[in-house]
Amino acid sequence: MKIVHVVSTLDPAVGGPPQVAVRLAAAQAALGHEIHLVYYAASSHQERVAQQLERVPHRARLHLHPLPDPGRYERLFATRAQRALRDVIVGADFVHIHGVWDAILKKAADVARSQCVPYCFRPAGMLDPWSLAQKPWKKRLALALGYRAALEASSFIHSLNVDEKRLIEPLRLGVPIVVLGNGVFVEEIEPLPRRGTFRAAHPELGTDPFILFLARLHYKKGLDVLAEAFQALAKVHDRVRLVVAGPDGGAREDFVRRVATAGLDDRVHVVGPLYGRDKFAALADAACFCLPSRQEGFSVAITEAMACGIPVVISEACHFPEVAEAQAGIVVALDATALATALGAIVADPAEASRKGAAGAALVRARYTWAIIAAQSIGRYQTARPSPPC
Repeated sequence: MKIVHVVSTLDPAVGGPPQVAVRLAAAQAALGHEIHLVYYAASSHQERVAQQLERVPHRARLHLHPLPDPGRYERLFATRAQRALRDVIVGADFVHIHGVWDAILKKAADVARSQCVPYCFRPAGMLDPWSLAQKPWKKRLALALGYRAALEASSFIHSLNVDEKRLIEPLRLGVPIVVLGNGVFVEEIEPLPRRGTFRAAHPELGTDPFILFLARLHYKKGLDVLAEAFQALAKVHDRVRLVVAGPDGGAREDFVRRVATAGLDDRVHVVGPLYGRDKFAALADAACFCLPSRQEGFSVAITEAMACGIPVVISEACHFPEVAEAQAGIVVALDATALATALGAIVADPAEASRKGAAGAALVRARYTWAIIAAQSIGRYQTARPSPPC
């Protein structure tokens, strides 16, 4: 099959969608399909993007179509992208669109429809009620100006989990909602960096156990709740530390202020973004991974943490109930007291934490590798049909 993936950027600092798009594409290419990837390549992101692509298994099998750095007009109307998409989509069997609200994504749907090529959207949580409530007037306007029509003409909506499917259903888009999770390339992770590698780079941690938060520093990731929870935890466990890693998405200043007010500056370490082997080195040394998000589609970070064999403590809004079902960690309400209690339970019982970590690693390898997800997605493409009047 000739398959075209479209995503607004491959910059890993944006979060999960770029990482998912390129890895799903690479896994499909490894199955022998002709895979094209169209994206904007902003000059300021080139180094990070190049480093990400270098690490992706089977990346050399991909046909990459980087588009020039978009200005404001291009971001609004995607006219240059539309011309490129027409050429790339010719003769395609399927178009997979990652995200919703960028003009390049709607243009991809428009071009696919004009060429009678079936396509799907992967909203990655962007159509659930919490996300729609952020800048709601802009999203209502976008839906009225053609984005809803593009969604309704898709062959299916690619939901990342059953919860996301349930949350999208009230929009009544009139198309099937297909659940396909995210995955990992085990070969990116194994062998894990030697234990102590991250500590050696951050000697201020000493030998104390630390909890790792690894995500964009954004309001929706629940850093304010984590700050309150860690304040309570630190009173009971006097050696535990907190490492916060990720690019600033607007919440860093508030988090740092909360930590300083609580007098915990010496036990909380904000280390900036971590990519590739540096990220896995941090996971290998962590006692626990924590993500208390207000909303997630299917967190790549949670999946990678489990693949590395460490227990996870996450919020219910991460929509990953399999964590609790597999006893790979603890799922809690978005509440500081509940979060502190769960983190305390992990830190206080290393043997049980190790068992949970092993359960998570087994879960990922059984259900959430990119080879498994790629094969499932190809099966969906093969039965998809373009919308009428094609």
